[in-house]
Amino acid sequence: MKIKNLKVIGFDADDTLWINEPYFREAEESFCDLMESFMPRHDINRALFSREISNLPLYGYGIKAFMLSMIEAAIHISGRNLPIDVVSKIIDIGRRQLDQPVEVIENVEYVLQSLQKTYRLVIVTKGDLLDQEKKLEKSGLAPYFHHIEIVSEKGPANYQKLIKHLDIQASHFMMVGNSLKSDIMPVLEIGGYGIHVPFHTTWEHEHVDIKITDPKFRQIEQISEILNMM
Repeated sequence: MKIKNLKVIGFDADDTLWINEPYFREAEESFCDLMESFMPRHDINRALFSREISNLPLYGYGIKAFMLSMIEAAIHISGRNLPIDVVSKIIDIGRRQLDQPVEVIENVEYVLQSLQKTYRLVIVTKGDLLDQEKKLEKSGLAPYFHHIEIVSEKGPANYQKLIKHLDIQASHFMMVGNSLKSDIMPVLEIGGYGIHVPFHTTWEHEHVDIKITDPKFRQIEQISEILNMM
């Protein structure tokens, strides 16, 4: 697929530009270590995931929301008999996540350098505003981007709003990301292009079981393959 008349390319951040989800899996393992005296690890994981999903409308996405969900899940798992030192350890798990270095995914910077010469590049990402801003600063990638959009959710309306702000048509926009649910399907729905770059670890909430046949969709294995489409 050779893409013509493109003006703006949007990039997801977490697990598209830099590594993120494996740190959440490590945090979950640490949480299970703390709570395994109360129930089996699989049940702990399910209780935590359930709490995360139920809290999304209230807390949104990001590490701080995850910390609160861990504490609430721990209170439930322990039958409201959670020692205060366990609460402190859960907070420490979250703080370690917040302090993690940012590891940019292979070939990302080369791709951005190449595309910046021809297109406006933007970031469209979910998560906590302060945390995402810090990760962008640590990554060193900020100079490549014309615009940064940190949103509470990614749906067709969010992308329509962005496209209006950028003063382009949907057919002039392409989104690159690791989540079919958040990065690709909403953009295809409004008439843009979607390039799916799967990451080896994906949050369960972002999984969708669907085959996309839209001609404006392409799945690639490495982000560098985008350069062959231009």
